[in-house]
Amino acid sequence: MPQQKLSHDIILTIGYHFTRLVMAGVFIYASIDKIIHPDLFAEAVYNYQVLPGYLVNLTALILPWLELTLGTCLLINRWMAGASALAAVLMALFVGLTFFNLARGLDISCGCFSTGPNENPISVLTLARDILFLIFSLGLAGWVYVRKTGNVMEILEENQGG
Repeated sequence: MPQQKLSHDIILTIGYHFTRLVMAGVFIYASIDKIIHPDLFAEAVYNYQVLPGYLVNLTALILPWLELTLGTCLLINRWMAGASALAAVLMALFVGLTFFNLARGLDISCGCFSTGPNENPISVLTLARDILFLIFSLGLAGWVYVRKTGNVMEILEENQGG
């Protein structure tokens, strides 16, 4: 049984670091073009038609730096409780906004990784990609929570025994 637990822990650890690095890459990569072209990103934010005008520029200035900071925290494996929770919240928000605008039939640029107005229009594939990233983020947040509160196997054994 100890050998099985050891291999299970190794698999979970590899999965944790893989997911952490993937999400770090996603957030860092997503921030770069937005930081370089805040005016174009503000246009993409405006096109979503969900924020009042006075929040569009503020969002376009803050969100890319938040993504960069979040991605950096994930990359260096620091402040993981907050970083993984924020990643999950942001991905849930992005999924919701993409779904909302697909349902409304808006033909707009995603603004996810490129700020060009005619690049990367939102589509079902955009939604599927964001859902995949949401699943990764939720898994990462769950792993961090379990790691902070106790071993996952101990928690499962306690729940089965109780």
